[in-house]
Amino acid sequence: MVAAVHAGQSLRAVARSFRVSLRTVQRWVARAGQQRLDRVDWADQAPIPHTVARTAPDVEYHVLTLRQGLRDTSALGEYGAVAIHREWPAITWGPPPAVRTIGRILERRGALEGSRRIRRPAPPRGWYLPAVAAGTVDCDCFDSIEGLVLQGGPQIEVFTGLALHAGLPDAWPSTGVTTARVLPALQGRWRALGVPAFAQFDNATCFQGPHQFADVVGQVTRLCLQAGSVPVFAPVKDPSFQAALENFNGRWQAKVWHRFHHGSLRALQARSAAYIAAAWQRGTARAAEAPARRQLPAAWQFDPTLLPCGRLIYLRRTDDRGGVSLLGHVFPVDRHWLHRLVRAEVTLPGGPLRFFALRRRTPESQPLLREVHYELPERRRVLGR
Repeated sequence: MVAAVHAGQSLRAVARSFRVSLRTVQRWVARAGQQRLDRVDWADQAPIPHTVARTAPDVEYHVLTLRQGLRDTSALGEYGAVAIHREWPAITWGPPPAVRTIGRILERRGALEGSRRIRRPAPPRGWYLPAVAAGTVDCDCFDSIEGLVLQGGPQIEVFTGLALHAGLPDAWPSTGVTTARVLPALQGRWRALGVPAFAQFDNATCFQGPHQFADVVGQVTRLCLQAGSVPVFAPVKDPSFQAALENFNGRWQAKVWHRFHHGSLRALQARSAAYIAAAWQRGTARAAEAPARRQLPAAWQFDPTLLPCGRLIYLRRTDDRGGVSLLGHVFPVDRHWLHRLVRAEVTLPGGPLRFFALRRRTPESQPLLREVHYELPERRRVLGR
């Protein structure tokens, strides 16, 4: 641009030729001046002053003095930057500094009493399960979307699933999420994708079984145990453990449910299947880096009458006495661990019940709090008794 101007072209013509503003051409021509172009410093310069003005020491002294006086004598008990600016004696000390300047003075001189919020990094995926947090195994999370109604049609519920590490989602719209619909959905997903080491659910009766009876091992739990996946039940009224799946539930509603008009349940199922297929195709690279899964044998079949054998995990929060409610019983854990998270691991049919302390701030530390004996009653060992 400068060479073109020196060759005789006008500033406006050069600006039009290089598609820049006239001010840009004027700035670089002024930078070059009468020097040879190879001797001009073309390095860009930030528009900041070389020296930064600092508040005078006597003003800082007045700010600190007034703060101490307000702290000792103020009837309102206010002695922050706004109060100092409001009570500043302008006649004696001159015009007051700006509120932000007063705040910076207080911060620089260490006169602030409040502590800054410490933002800690989020715990790893599945931090409450050490093997999942370490990335050696995967966990499938399952939930349901309720309250959807087709125009002139039935109420719709959607059974959803998501792998924490593989990231591959699933969605099964139907007229209701029941155990009879959950069982084939789980088997179909695990035959296609493989069985994860853990399968996480909330505490709905279609997943866990009826709540009015003690020592109940529902069919979904029995399916997981027979397939070789440890069922995990998230804590009541604590959605953070299902945050990744809740995020997918929101995306599914935005990209499938709210995006199109669905004339029937079959049309919704077709649209959802297309979305899931596209999501699986996009997530191929992430799924390839996820932990390996165990493949179901071709001849494997679920038998709900078999004795439930294996490990169950319940994520719970202790009450005001340090107890935990699960399997229809209240187990005392630790009277010093009140209203805190624990991971309860029980081995069926007659293994121990162990309680481990959980803290999001230190997810790597999960000490054993207590171990008690638990045995599944004989009447609950076979489904239907």
